[in-house]
Amino acid sequence: MATEIKIPALGESVTEGTIAEWLKQPGEAVAADEPICSLETDKVAVDVPSPVAGVMSEHRVSVGDTVEVGAVIALIEEGASAATVAPAVAAKADTPAPAASEDLQGAAMTMSPAVRRAVLEHGVDPSTIKGTGKDGRLTKEDVLAAADAKAKGGAAPSPAPSPAPAAATTASPSNGGARGEARGEERVKMTRMRQTIAKRLKAAQDNAALLTTFNDCDMSAVMEARDKYKDLFAKKHDIRLGFMGFFAKAACLALKDVPSVNAYIEGDEIVYHDYVDISVAVSAPNGLVVPVIRDADKKGFARIEQDIADFGARAKAGTLTMDDMSGGTFTISNGGVFGSLMSTPIINPPQSAVLGLHRIEDRAVVRNGEIVIRPMMYLALSYDHRLIDGREAVTALKIIKEAIEDPTRMLIDL
Repeated sequence: MATEIKIPALGESVTEGTIAEWLKQPGEAVAADEPICSLETDKVAVDVPSPVAGVMSEHRVSVGDTVEVGAVIALIEEGASAATVAPAVAAKADTPAPAASEDLQGAAMTMSPAVRRAVLEHGVDPSTIKGTGKDGRLTKEDVLAAADAKAKGGAAPSPAPSPAPAAATTASPSNGGARGEARGEERVKMTRMRQTIAKRLKAAQDNAALLTTFNDCDMSAVMEARDKYKDLFAKKHDIRLGFMGFFAKAACLALKDVPSVNAYIEGDEIVYHDYVDISVAVSAPNGLVVPVIRDADKKGFARIEQDIADFGARAKAGTLTMDDMSGGTFTISNGGVFGSLMSTPIINPPQSAVLGLHRIEDRAVVRNGEIVIRPMMYLALSYDHRLIDGREAVTALKIIKEAIEDPTRMLIDL
């Protein structure tokens, strides 16, 4: 009996998604609750599970198709075996694929767009790489590791040379290319999430009066406290003590004292919050996502660090949900983990402010009339000037700076 697989409810206000990847091909066995495809929505990529065990018999839609909630995307022969379904599936094919390329084609069918791009960029053979992702799928990290091994003279073999383009483009001296040299290009459709990110960030620039104020912060006290207590902290709470917990708590102090930084504009009204839900920008395979630490003002360092670690792991695995990223009253973005010295972050609408963190580096500063070396970090607060005055923005950032430079303030609420 064939069972129709439908797009499940995706969360409040989300009515459709785009098929990003089929994880099960016609003829393959499927277990109950096993993911059969990856679906991209405006905010997150989610796996669509099979409600029954059986064999995938038919795809009703293709990769790249946009489908609405409730739409039928596939059929599964419930209780069937691969041996009984495979012949029927094979009969639909026009011509069988050459045996020599089966492994490579199988690997390509289960590669995400990001992994496929990495394979092309680094010239590695995906069929020779052991995947560490879900169900043995290749991840971008697997490809990069194979490319690194190849560069160091490892055993990873190179794929067969790609065929030359049918029509080579002749480069002219005016555009920097050698005459007669063929140069390639690749056009990749933007993912649904990337399109949404682009629209939201551009809308923020168009609708808000964006301005950024800067300060620098001496990280000595926080680094000393972290070094002193990190082992005890990890032993008691089973989580690493990072810097983000300090900044989240410092931000809570600032938002309490300067409520407009924790508010937003809706029509001709200002909406203030008596709670702090901090969105934390996290890098995911398909782009930047911003899961939310709920009630950060009521949580201790351990719970905040646990939330952040959980978000990071689930972002990498692609298992964040819509609920994880809904809401948020203020955002913290840490470009320092990638080496950024300074930036002007863009607010996450409808929020009105975002705190940008950057790399820590030793710099010469003056303390008590003497030049000394201190671990310094530039802080940036971008804000919507329609709602937040310059005095308020500078005050909020100064509170964060002072709390980091004297962490005792966070304990006694100063």
